[in-house]
Amino acid sequence: MNYRYLDSPIGSLLLAEERGALCIIGFPSGKGRVVPEPDWIEENDCCEQAVIQLQEYFAGERTVFELTLAPTGTTFQLKVLNALLEIPFGETRSYADIASMIGRPKAVRAVGTANGRNPLPIVIPCHRVIGADGSLTGFGGGLDAKAYLLNLEGVQGCQSTLFD
Repeated sequence: MNYRYLDSPIGSLLLAEERGALCIIGFPSGKGRVVPEPDWIEENDCCEQAVIQLQEYFAGERTVFELTLAPTGTTFQLKVLNALLEIPFGETRSYADIASMIGRPKAVRAVGTANGRNPLPIVIPCHRVIGADGSLTGFGGGLDAKAYLLNLEGVQGCQSTLFD
């Protein structure tokens, strides 16, 4: 696995790829923090397309990512991740909406767990999933980062204090 870091408005993101496919985006802190494994190789020119596209996203110039992705997870988790990819830029869905999208309307908690284990946040937009009451709920990069991303996408009513 090759990795590098990308400075972003929400902190230094760890990007990791294997065989040209993006596998991991890790946050600098919180439950989404990723630390390189001992056998990973830091390579400043890996993940180049991901770097370009994430920079465009943070600059407000990109609404859709066009990257080769290699997320890992159970069959259920991968179904949830595929459903997340269907949430349009600037829109949100509830955990119940995602459960319905994958044909498992009673699996709301399992959807939340799968959402929380997303290895490619931002690109697979788990930040677009909110509580049924419209509240911001957990996010690997922290709620301020989630609010920042939603504000960047034009979602109304999200307050971020760390990145103003």
